[in-house]
Amino acid sequence: MEHNRREYDLVIFGVTGFTGRLVAEYISHKYGSGNSLKWAIAGRNSEELSKICKDHSLKSLGQPASIITADSLDKVSLSRMVKKTKVICSTVGPYAKYGTKLVESCIENKTDYCDISGEVQWIRKLIHSYNEKAINNKVRIVNSCGFDSIPSDFGVWYVQRNMRQRYGVSANYVRCRIKKLRGSASGGTIASMLNIIDDLKKDRKLLREVKDPYSLNPVGTAQGLDKWDQRGAIFDRDFQCWTIPFIMAGINTRIVRRSNALLDFQYGRDFRYDEAVMLSKKISSTSAKIRGSLMGSLQPMLSVGLVRTLVKPFLPSPGEGPNSKERKNGFYDMRFLAQHPSDKEKNILAKVYGDMDPGYGSTSKMLAESALCLVNDKLEKGGGIWTPSSLMGKQLFERLESNAGLSFSIVDQN
Repeated sequence: MEHNRREYDLVIFGVTGFTGRLVAEYISHKYGSGNSLKWAIAGRNSEELSKICKDHSLKSLGQPASIITADSLDKVSLSRMVKKTKVICSTVGPYAKYGTKLVESCIENKTDYCDISGEVQWIRKLIHSYNEKAINNKVRIVNSCGFDSIPSDFGVWYVQRNMRQRYGVSANYVRCRIKKLRGSASGGTIASMLNIIDDLKKDRKLLREVKDPYSLNPVGTAQGLDKWDQRGAIFDRDFQCWTIPFIMAGINTRIVRRSNALLDFQYGRDFRYDEAVMLSKKISSTSAKIRGSLMGSLQPMLSVGLVRTLVKPFLPSPGEGPNSKERKNGFYDMRFLAQHPSDKEKNILAKVYGDMDPGYGSTSKMLAESALCLVNDKLEKGGGIWTPSSLMGKQLFERLESNAGLSFSIVDQN
Protein backbone atom coordinates (compact mmCIF):
# COMPACT_ATOMS: atom_id res chain seq x y z
CA MET A 1 0.00 0.00 0.00
CA GLU A 2 1.43 3.39 -0.99
CA HIS A 3 1.90 5.96 1.77
CA ASN A 4 -0.17 8.61 0.00
CA ARG A 5 -3.19 6.28 0.07
CA ARG A 6 -3.11 5.70 3.83
CA GLU A 7 -6.08 6.81 5.91
CA TYR A 8 -3.90 8.59 8.49
CA ASP A 9 -0.59 10.42 8.51
CA LEU A 10 0.13 9.44 12.11
CA VAL A 11 -1.20 7.06 14.77
CA ILE A 12 -0.14 7.46 18.40
CA PHE A 13 -0.15 4.04 20.07
CA GLY A 14 -0.43 3.93 23.87
CA VAL A 15 -2.57 7.01 24.59
CA THR A 16 -4.10 5.46 27.73
CA GLY A 17 -0.61 5.69 29.27
CA PHE A 18 0.67 8.95 30.79
CA THR A 19 3.32 9.81 28.20
CA GLY A 20 1.12 8.73 25.29
CA ARG A 21 -1.62 11.04 26.49
CA LEU A 22 0.82 13.95 26.69
CA VAL A 23 1.98 13.29 23.12
CA ALA A 24 -1.64 13.26 21.95
CA GLU A 25 -2.41 16.50 23.83
CA TYR A 26 0.61 18.18 22.26
CA ILE A 27 -0.31 17.05 18.73
CA SER A 28 -3.92 18.15 19.23
CA HIS A 29 -3.03 21.54 20.69
CA LYS A 30 -0.38 22.39 18.10
CA TYR A 31 -1.57 20.57 14.98
CA GLY A 32 -5.19 19.52 15.62
CA SER A 33 -6.93 22.42 13.87
CA GLY A 34 -5.97 24.64 10.95
CA ASN A 35 -3.52 21.99 9.84
CA SER A 36 -3.60 19.21 7.25
CA LEU A 37 -2.31 16.53 9.65
CA LYS A 38 -4.72 13.60 9.89
CA TRP A 39 -3.98 11.56 12.98
CA ALA A 40 -5.58 9.02 15.32
CA ILE A 41 -5.09 7.58 18.80
CA ALA A 42 -4.74 3.87 19.51
CA GLY A 43 -4.65 1.40 22.38
CA ARG A 44 -6.30 -1.70 23.81
CA ASN A 45 -9.33 -0.15 25.51
CA SER A 46 -11.72 1.79 23.26
CA GLU A 47 -13.76 3.10 26.21
CA GLU A 48 -10.69 4.58 27.89
CA LEU A 49 -9.54 6.06 24.59
CA SER A 50 -12.96 7.65 24.02
CA LYS A 51 -12.91 9.16 27.50
CA ILE A 52 -9.41 10.58 27.00
CA CYS A 53 -10.38 11.97 23.60
CA LYS A 54 -13.41 13.70 25.12
CA ASP A 55 -11.81 14.86 28.39
CA HIS A 56 -8.79 16.37 26.62
CA SER A 57 -10.58 17.58 23.48
CA LEU A 58 -8.23 15.73 21.14
CA LYS A 59 -8.74 17.10 17.63
CA SER A 60 -7.68 16.04 14.14
CA LEU A 61 -8.59 18.41 11.30
CA GLY A 62 -10.78 20.25 13.81
CA GLN A 63 -12.84 17.13 14.60
CA PRO A 64 -12.53 14.58 17.45
CA ALA A 65 -9.52 12.35 16.80
CA SER A 66 -10.31 8.88 15.46
CA ILE A 67 -9.85 5.84 17.71
CA ILE A 68 -8.18 2.55 16.77
CA THR A 69 -8.09 -0.51 19.02
CA ALA A 70 -5.01 -2.72 18.94
CA ASP A 71 -3.18 -4.99 21.37
CA SER A 72 0.62 -4.99 21.47
CA LEU A 73 0.64 -8.80 21.75
CA ASP A 74 -1.90 -9.39 18.96
CA LYS A 75 -0.20 -9.32 15.56
CA VAL A 76 -3.50 -9.28 13.64
CA SER A 77 -4.77 -6.13 15.36
CA LEU A 78 -1.35 -4.48 15.03
CA SER A 79 -1.18 -5.17 11.30
CA ARG A 80 -4.68 -3.81 10.85
CA MET A 81 -3.62 -0.61 12.65
CA VAL A 82 -0.30 -0.01 10.88
CA LYS A 83 -1.82 -0.52 7.42
CA LYS A 84 -3.93 2.57 8.03
CA THR A 85 -1.11 5.05 8.66
CA LYS A 86 2.17 6.42 7.32
CA VAL A 87 3.84 6.61 10.76
CA ILE A 88 3.36 4.86 14.11
CA CYS A 89 4.49 6.66 17.27
CA SER A 90 4.61 4.19 20.18
CA THR A 91 4.79 4.90 23.91
CA VAL A 92 3.96 1.32 24.96
CA GLY A 93 6.75 -0.12 27.07
CA PRO A 94 8.68 -1.91 28.34
CA TYR A 95 9.44 -2.33 24.66
CA ALA A 96 11.24 -5.64 25.14
CA LYS A 97 7.90 -7.02 26.36
CA TYR A 98 5.46 -5.13 24.17
CA GLY A 99 7.31 -3.63 21.22
CA THR A 100 8.65 -6.37 18.97
CA LYS A 101 5.43 -7.43 17.25
CA LEU A 102 4.63 -3.80 16.48
CA VAL A 103 8.02 -3.21 14.85
CA GLU A 104 7.59 -6.43 12.86
CA SER A 105 4.17 -5.26 11.68
CA CYS A 106 5.52 -1.86 10.67
CA ILE A 107 8.32 -3.40 8.62
CA GLU A 108 6.00 -5.91 6.95
CA ASN A 109 3.45 -3.22 6.06
CA LYS A 110 5.95 -0.48 5.14
CA THR A 111 4.98 1.91 7.94
CA ASP A 112 7.61 4.18 9.53
CA TYR A 113 7.98 4.01 13.32
CA CYS A 114 9.40 5.94 16.28
CA ASP A 115 9.46 5.38 20.05
CA ILE A 116 11.11 6.42 23.32
CA SER A 117 12.82 3.13 24.13
CA GLY A 118 15.95 3.30 26.24
CA GLU A 119 16.30 -0.49 26.40
CA VAL A 120 19.74 -1.34 25.03
CA GLN A 121 19.11 -5.08 24.94
CA TRP A 122 15.93 -4.67 22.89
CA ILE A 123 17.34 -2.14 20.42
CA ARG A 124 20.32 -4.46 19.90
CA LYS A 125 17.86 -7.26 19.11
CA LEU A 126 16.08 -5.06 16.56
CA ILE A 127 19.35 -4.16 14.87
CA HIS A 128 20.47 -7.77 14.53
CA SER A 129 17.06 -9.23 13.64
CA TYR A 130 15.30 -6.55 11.62
CA ASN A 131 17.72 -3.99 10.19
CA GLU A 132 18.14 -5.78 6.84
CA LYS A 133 14.38 -6.31 6.53
CA ALA A 134 13.77 -2.63 7.25
CA ILE A 135 16.34 -1.62 4.63
CA ASN A 136 14.81 -3.93 2.03
CA ASN A 137 11.27 -2.69 2.72
CA LYS A 138 12.41 0.95 2.93
CA VAL A 139 10.94 1.33 6.42
CA ARG A 140 12.53 3.78 8.86
CA ILE A 141 12.61 2.62 12.50
CA VAL A 142 13.82 5.25 14.98
CA ASN A 143 14.27 4.43 18.67
CA SER A 144 15.16 6.64 21.64
CA CYS A 145 13.28 9.80 20.61
CA GLY A 146 12.77 11.09 24.17
CA PHE A 147 15.07 12.38 26.91
CA ASP A 148 16.93 9.20 26.19
CA SER A 149 18.53 9.99 23.87
CA ILE A 150 17.71 13.11 21.81
CA PRO A 151 19.47 15.75 24.00
CA SER A 152 22.64 13.64 24.04
CA ASP A 153 22.44 12.64 20.38
CA PHE A 154 21.80 16.18 19.15
CA GLY A 155 24.08 17.80 21.72
CA VAL A 156 26.99 15.91 20.16
CA TRP A 157 25.65 16.52 16.63
CA TYR A 158 25.46 20.27 17.35
CA VAL A 159 28.86 20.73 19.00
CA GLN A 160 30.54 18.62 16.30
CA ARG A 161 28.90 20.72 13.59
CA ASN A 162 30.32 23.84 15.23
CA MET A 163 33.77 22.27 15.50
CA ARG A 164 33.76 21.43 11.78
CA GLN A 165 32.44 24.87 10.78
CA ARG A 166 35.07 26.70 12.85
CA TYR A 167 38.14 24.54 12.42
CA GLY A 168 37.42 22.04 9.63
CA VAL A 169 37.87 18.99 11.89
CA SER A 170 35.71 16.89 14.19
CA ALA A 171 36.29 16.67 17.94
CA ASN A 172 37.93 13.37 18.87
CA TYR A 173 36.41 13.43 22.38
CA VAL A 174 33.13 14.89 23.66
CA ARG A 175 32.12 14.87 27.31
CA CYS A 176 28.50 15.42 28.31
CA ARG A 177 27.94 16.74 31.81
CA ILE A 178 24.47 17.13 33.30
CA LYS A 179 24.78 20.45 35.11
CA LYS A 180 21.23 20.80 36.42
CA LEU A 181 18.05 18.76 36.16
CA ARG A 182 14.65 19.06 37.77
CA GLY A 183 12.17 16.26 37.23
CA SER A 184 11.56 12.65 38.11
CA ALA A 185 11.80 9.38 36.22
CA SER A 186 8.51 8.21 34.76
CA GLY A 187 6.74 5.08 35.94
CA GLY A 188 7.24 3.66 32.46
CA THR A 189 10.99 4.40 32.61
CA ILE A 190 11.25 2.65 35.98
CA ALA A 191 9.34 -0.35 34.62
CA SER A 192 11.63 -0.50 31.59
CA MET A 193 14.73 -0.27 33.79
CA LEU A 194 13.52 -3.12 36.01
CA ASN A 195 12.72 -5.18 32.93
CA ILE A 196 16.24 -4.61 31.58
CA ILE A 197 17.68 -5.81 34.90
CA ASP A 198 15.49 -8.93 34.78
CA ASP A 199 16.52 -9.70 31.19
CA LEU A 200 20.20 -9.32 32.01
CA LYS A 201 19.93 -11.52 35.12
CA LYS A 202 18.52 -14.35 33.01
CA ASP A 203 21.09 -14.11 30.20
CA ARG A 204 24.76 -13.63 31.09
CA LYS A 205 25.77 -13.52 27.43
CA LEU A 206 23.32 -10.67 26.88
CA LEU A 207 24.76 -8.89 29.92
CA ARG A 208 28.27 -9.01 28.39
CA GLU A 209 26.93 -7.76 25.06
CA VAL A 210 25.01 -4.86 26.60
CA LYS A 211 28.02 -3.80 28.69
CA ASP A 212 30.02 -3.42 25.47
CA PRO A 213 30.16 0.36 24.81
CA TYR A 214 29.70 -0.39 21.10
CA SER A 215 26.84 -2.87 21.55
CA LEU A 216 24.51 -0.87 19.27
CA ASN A 217 27.03 -0.24 16.51
CA PRO A 218 26.45 -1.86 13.11
CA VAL A 219 27.97 -5.31 12.74
CA GLY A 220 31.66 -5.00 11.92
CA THR A 221 32.10 -1.53 13.43
CA ALA A 222 32.02 -2.47 17.12
CA GLN A 223 35.45 -1.14 17.98
CA GLY A 224 36.83 2.07 19.39
CA LEU A 225 38.62 3.66 22.31
CA ASP A 226 35.74 3.86 24.83
CA LYS A 227 35.87 1.13 27.49
CA TRP A 228 33.02 1.49 30.00
CA ASP A 229 30.58 3.95 31.53
CA GLN A 230 31.62 5.87 34.63
CA ARG A 231 31.23 3.73 37.76
CA GLY A 232 32.02 6.00 40.70
CA ALA A 233 32.92 9.58 41.58
CA ILE A 234 35.55 11.26 39.40
CA PHE A 235 36.93 14.78 39.66
CA ASP A 236 36.63 16.53 36.29
CA ARG A 237 39.47 19.02 35.94
CA ASP A 238 37.94 20.84 32.97
CA PHE A 239 34.64 21.45 34.76
CA GLN A 240 36.39 21.80 38.14
CA CYS A 241 33.90 19.67 40.06
CA TRP A 242 33.20 16.11 41.13
CA THR A 243 31.04 14.00 38.84
CA ILE A 244 29.02 10.84 39.45
CA PRO A 245 27.45 8.26 37.09
CA PHE A 246 24.41 9.34 35.06
CA ILE A 247 21.67 6.71 35.07
CA MET A 248 20.85 7.28 31.38
CA ALA A 249 24.46 7.05 30.18
CA GLY A 250 24.07 3.36 29.37
CA ILE A 251 21.67 4.07 26.51
CA ASN A 252 22.73 7.61 25.56
CA THR A 253 26.40 6.83 24.98
CA ARG A 254 25.57 3.83 22.80
CA ILE A 255 23.08 5.81 20.71
CA VAL A 256 25.72 8.52 20.14
CA ARG A 257 28.30 5.93 19.07
CA ARG A 258 25.79 4.30 16.72
CA SER A 259 25.01 7.73 15.25
CA ASN A 260 28.69 8.23 14.52
CA ALA A 261 28.87 4.89 12.71
CA LEU A 262 25.66 5.52 10.74
CA LEU A 263 26.99 8.95 9.74
CA ASP A 264 29.98 7.20 8.12
CA PHE A 265 32.14 8.02 11.14
CA GLN A 266 31.72 11.75 10.68
CA TYR A 267 33.12 12.21 14.22
CA GLY A 268 36.06 9.90 13.48
CA ARG A 269 36.84 6.24 14.12
CA ASP A 270 38.76 7.15 17.28
CA PHE A 271 35.89 9.30 18.61
CA ARG A 272 35.25 9.00 22.37
CA TYR A 273 32.15 9.98 24.33
CA ASP A 274 31.02 9.78 27.95
CA GLU A 275 28.39 11.22 30.29
CA ALA A 276 28.25 12.09 33.98
CA VAL A 277 26.36 14.27 36.46
CA MET A 278 28.11 17.38 37.79
CA LEU A 279 28.02 17.93 41.56
CA SER A 280 28.16 21.31 43.25
CA LYS A 281 31.67 22.66 43.68
CA LYS A 282 30.89 22.86 47.40
CA ILE A 283 30.59 19.06 47.66
CA SER A 284 33.51 17.42 49.47
CA SER A 285 35.42 14.50 48.00
CA THR A 286 34.03 12.17 50.68
CA SER A 287 30.44 13.13 49.94
CA ALA A 288 31.06 12.82 46.20
CA LYS A 289 32.51 9.34 46.58
CA ILE A 290 29.55 8.19 48.68
CA ARG A 291 27.11 9.51 46.07
CA GLY A 292 29.14 7.97 43.28
CA SER A 293 29.13 4.58 45.00
CA LEU A 294 25.37 4.73 45.52
CA MET A 295 24.71 5.58 41.87
CA GLY A 296 27.16 2.97 40.66
CA SER A 297 25.49 0.24 42.74
CA LEU A 298 21.89 1.18 41.89
CA GLN A 299 21.40 -1.44 39.18
CA PRO A 300 22.97 -4.32 41.17
CA MET A 301 20.86 -3.40 44.22
CA LEU A 302 17.62 -3.36 42.20
CA SER A 303 18.41 -6.85 40.91
CA VAL A 304 18.03 -8.18 44.46
CA GLY A 305 14.45 -9.28 45.07
CA LEU A 306 14.28 -8.11 48.69
CA VAL A 307 15.63 -4.64 47.86
CA ARG A 308 13.18 -4.29 44.98
CA THR A 309 10.28 -5.31 47.25
CA LEU A 310 11.29 -2.71 49.83
CA VAL A 311 11.65 0.20 47.38
CA LYS A 312 8.79 -0.63 45.02
CA PRO A 313 6.10 1.21 47.08
CA PHE A 314 8.15 4.40 46.70
CA LEU A 315 8.60 4.13 42.92
CA PRO A 316 6.09 5.59 40.43
CA SER A 317 3.91 3.04 38.66
CA PRO A 318 3.48 2.94 34.87
CA GLY A 319 0.85 5.49 33.89
CA GLU A 320 1.65 7.79 36.81
CA GLY A 321 3.26 11.18 36.38
CA PRO A 322 3.55 14.78 37.63
CA ASN A 323 0.83 17.37 37.20
CA SER A 324 1.00 20.20 34.68
CA LYS A 325 2.63 22.66 37.10
CA GLU A 326 5.34 20.18 38.05
CA ARG A 327 6.05 19.41 34.40
CA LYS A 328 6.32 23.11 33.53
CA ASN A 329 8.60 23.79 36.50
CA GLY A 330 11.00 21.08 35.39
CA PHE A 331 14.04 21.64 33.15
CA TYR A 332 17.49 20.31 32.32
CA ASP A 333 20.84 21.90 31.48
CA MET A 334 23.45 19.72 29.78
CA ARG A 335 26.97 20.75 28.75
CA PHE A 336 29.02 19.22 25.92
CA LEU A 337 32.77 19.84 25.91
CA ALA A 338 34.22 19.02 22.49
CA GLN A 339 37.96 18.44 22.45
CA HIS A 340 39.88 19.67 19.42
CA PRO A 341 42.20 16.86 18.25
CA SER A 342 45.39 18.93 18.43
CA ASP A 343 44.79 22.31 20.11
CA LYS A 344 43.13 22.60 23.53
CA GLU A 345 42.62 26.33 22.97
CA LYS A 346 40.14 25.41 20.23
CA ASN A 347 37.92 23.26 22.46
CA ILE A 348 34.21 24.16 22.23
CA LEU A 349 31.61 24.06 25.01
CA ALA A 350 27.94 23.73 24.05
CA LYS A 351 24.81 23.97 26.17
CA VAL A 352 21.56 22.07 25.62
CA TYR A 353 18.62 23.35 27.65
CA GLY A 354 15.16 21.77 27.91
CA ASP A 355 12.28 23.93 29.13
CA MET A 356 10.20 21.22 30.87
CA ASP A 357 10.79 18.18 33.04
CA PRO A 358 12.82 15.63 31.07
CA GLY A 359 10.78 12.48 31.67
CA TYR A 360 7.36 13.73 30.61
CA GLY A 361 6.94 17.29 29.34
CA SER A 362 10.09 17.44 27.26
CA THR A 363 10.01 13.80 26.18
CA SER A 364 6.44 14.06 24.87
CA LYS A 365 7.33 17.09 22.72
CA MET A 366 10.52 15.53 21.37
CA LEU A 367 8.73 12.31 20.44
CA ALA A 368 5.85 14.17 18.79
CA GLU A 369 8.20 16.29 16.68
CA SER A 370 10.20 13.19 15.72
CA ALA A 371 7.00 11.56 14.48
CA LEU A 372 6.03 14.68 12.53
CA CYS A 373 9.51 14.85 11.02
CA LEU A 374 8.94 11.33 9.68
CA VAL A 375 5.50 12.33 8.38
CA ASN A 376 6.25 15.68 6.76
CA ASP A 377 9.95 16.30 6.18
CA LYS A 378 11.96 15.19 3.18
CA LEU A 379 14.63 12.92 4.60
CA GLU A 380 17.47 11.77 2.40
CA LYS A 381 17.94 8.34 3.93
CA GLY A 382 15.88 5.21 3.43
CA GLY A 383 14.99 2.21 5.53
CA GLY A 384 16.81 0.72 8.51
CA ILE A 385 17.13 0.93 12.29
CA TRP A 386 18.21 4.53 12.83
CA THR A 387 19.11 6.94 15.61
CA PRO A 388 17.39 10.36 15.71
CA SER A 389 20.36 12.44 14.52
CA SER A 390 21.63 9.99 11.89
CA LEU A 391 18.27 9.90 10.10
CA MET A 392 16.61 13.25 10.79
CA GLY A 393 19.60 15.54 11.43
CA LYS A 394 19.01 19.16 10.44
CA GLN A 395 15.24 18.74 9.94
CA LEU A 396 14.61 17.44 13.46
CA PHE A 397 17.15 19.84 14.98
CA GLU A 398 15.12 22.76 13.63
CA ARG A 399 11.90 21.26 14.99
CA LEU A 400 13.44 20.75 18.43
CA GLU A 401 14.46 24.40 18.62
CA SER A 402 11.30 25.85 17.08
CA ASN A 403 8.67 23.66 18.71
CA ALA A 404 9.94 21.28 21.38
CA GLY A 405 11.44 23.75 23.86
CA LEU A 406 15.09 22.78 23.36
CA SER A 407 17.78 25.41 22.91
CA PHE A 408 21.33 24.83 21.68
CA SER A 409 24.11 27.37 22.20
CA ILE A 410 27.88 27.78 22.41
CA VAL A 411 28.96 29.10 25.81
CA ASP A 412 32.12 30.55 27.33
CA GLN A 413 34.19 27.83 28.99
CA ASN A 414 35.01 30.18 31.82
